[in-house]
Amino acid sequence: MIFIPFPALPAIPASCSTPSEIPFNDDKLPDPFLFNNGAKGYEAGTLPPKPPQVSSTFTQSGLTGNLTVTAGFPDNTITFSSPIKFPNGTAPRAGWPLIIAYDGLSIPIPDGIAVLTYANSAMAQQNDQSSRGVGLFFDVYGQNATASSMTAWVWGVSRIIDSLESTPNAQINTNKIAVTGCSRDGKGALMAGAFEERIALTIPQESGSGGDTCWRLSKFEQDSGDVVQQATEIVQENVWFSTNFDNFVFNISLLPYDHHSLAALVAPRPLLSYENTDVEWLSPLSAFGCMTAAHTVWESMGIADSHGFVQVGNHSHCAFPSDLNPTLFAFLDKFLLDEEANTTVFETNGAFNGTVWNPAQWINWTTPRLV
Repeated sequence: MIFIPFPALPAIPASCSTPSEIPFNDDKLPDPFLFNNGAKGYEAGTLPPKPPQVSSTFTQSGLTGNLTVTAGFPDNTITFSSPIKFPNGTAPRAGWPLIIAYDGLSIPIPDGIAVLTYANSAMAQQNDQSSRGVGLFFDVYGQNATASSMTAWVWGVSRIIDSLESTPNAQINTNKIAVTGCSRDGKGALMAGAFEERIALTIPQESGSGGDTCWRLSKFEQDSGDVVQQATEIVQENVWFSTNFDNFVFNISLLPYDHHSLAALVAPRPLLSYENTDVEWLSPLSAFGCMTAAHTVWESMGIADSHGFVQVGNHSHCAFPSDLNPTLFAFLDKFLLDEEANTTVFETNGAFNGTVWNPAQWINWTTPRLV
């Protein structure tokens, strides 16, 4: 279940009990400013807390370092390593800002930021349906653990941050950590930003369905004649989501959330999302509509410039056109390098394959002003 971190509803009297599951059915996007207190897990599966054993070693030669993490239980641990590429020069007093890049970096970065390459596919495989329960995470928690592959990846990111916090000689500023990835790894990056509160900036690139799009909107696109990836297809392709999600993909209106709620979990921390309208299965209308709905959360907090969205075409999947550099560098400058920058950006080329985005059809809440 996804909960949104907003002010609590009025207290329930002690004599009343909260039902274990609250029925829900809505074709519109659920209001992200209301709680649903059901106990079920719908999509991501279970994210275990920090295990009792977490230790690390760090080595560096020139501008290349290596962080080796050991994590798990006294009788069952795993070990994985992540290379770190450091900038030239002397580290700032607080350490270098860092980008954790799922399966490698696919965006440019300015000087002064270190990059850690995270082998998330080793943590939890994502080949096809046969990948479920396979990977280092499941070596710790068992093949039948209820985590999805993306949840397992978040667990690995958290152990990396744990280790960096206890490894001062790595000279990483653990208050200035970003996460990014493209396509399937963009889905994972968004999930990490949502559930790991120590991530200071989240940059999913072309994450598509299961990332910065909404299941309801992707179904609408598919029903309108577009060829997009919707829930019924994505659960057949891979193991990114919990098997619980299979129970909802044929009636997505029963979900008491959608991915605007997932994005909202990042708030008030900054989120910058890139999408590509040339790749139809990325659900271009769904991405714009979903992030439009999510944007109301940052607006409600008075920090709309902490949520950016850019949707263009004329480039191949996971390529990054150089004319997008200014928006990207603005977010990196402001939120990792503590420099002045204008991060007000929310734009699309509107290439939705003839399908019309009508916000009133999907968003029926009034954005409150939260203090």
